[in-house]
Amino acid sequence: MSETTSAATTNAPVLRAEYLDTPTGPILILTDEAGRLHGVRWGDYEANLPELSEPSAARRALGAYFAGEVDALNELPVIMTGTDFQRAVWSELRRIPVGETISYGTLAARIGRPSATRPVGMANGANPIPIVVPCHRVIGSDHTLTGFGGGLHRKQWLLEHERLHRPTRGSEFQLRLGL
Repeated sequence: MSETTSAATTNAPVLRAEYLDTPTGPILILTDEAGRLHGVRWGDYEANLPELSEPSAARRALGAYFAGEVDALNELPVIMTGTDFQRAVWSELRRIPVGETISYGTLAARIGRPSATRPVGMANGANPIPIVVPCHRVIGSDHTLTGFGGGLHRKQWLLEHERLHRPTRGSEFQLRLGL
């Protein structure tokens, strides 16, 4: 093995894989040694991954989210590798409040590219960390559910779950007042 190959190999992040059974199906969670989330995927993967003795912060946060603590993902550190444009879209997605939706056009305007609705949709579809980077909160301008890599049935479930469990504005106000 050459030194170049060896150096490149040692710079690659070591990822740990975990799975979590959720109401929307099993998901695969990929985190690095620092606990930063790199990916979330539904579907076909080796279901016999070894169970780790200490679940990652990402697995705990996703478990809490599916248990009804829908704001448990807000502070979870993530790695977003992509183009500058994609990262701008993904960062803005994390600013959409739990239980709310916006259109692709609104998302494009929020990143300062109001005519880039289609590229915003493509960046949304390339999101490697669904749920945590909540691409499911983006809907069509006519308020219909459109495109979601996990399937529209999961997108609908996630939105309903968040609306059901999000704190109401009144309770947030009461919490600030100590009531």
